[in-house]
Amino acid sequence: MNHELSRLATDLGLPDPTHEPLRLAFGLACVSRVRHLLEDPGAMRCLAALESFIAGRLDRRAFDDAARDIAAIANSHRGSPSIDGSAHAAVSATYAVANALAGRALDAAGYAAYATVYAYGGYAVTDPSAFESEYAWQVEKFKELACLPADH
Repeated sequence: MNHELSRLATDLGLPDPTHEPLRLAFGLACVSRVRHLLEDPGAMRCLAALESFIAGRLDRRAFDDAARDIAAIANSHRGSPSIDGSAHAAVSATYAVANALAGRALDAAGYAAYATVYAYGGYAVTDPSAFESEYAWQVEKFKELACLPADH
């Protein structure tokens, strides 16, 4: 868990409905870093829907449909057909997209961090220091998107 990110989100009141644009933008920023780990074409389409919604090119109904679609895709993900052991990275990346579309930015960030670290190798997820650089990036990106001062 990214404790600094959680603190910032709490301080800002991120769950407030007025912060939906920030939650979606931050979720998108996090999942964009793991898009290369997605293997399901439906997950890729849903990520594109999130991008289009944020850019104002997709209406709310189509966005909500994509959110339902990615939830079903994530919950039925069979793992990766890859032989290199990246199954958990692909599954985590898919769950990151599902959480981003659901507006659960911190969950999206958590799954994206896990996918990033797991892509190094399964051994890495048991080493908390393996998450440090991704967590630091997430904190800085959140501050940037939320227009928070760097020393906040």
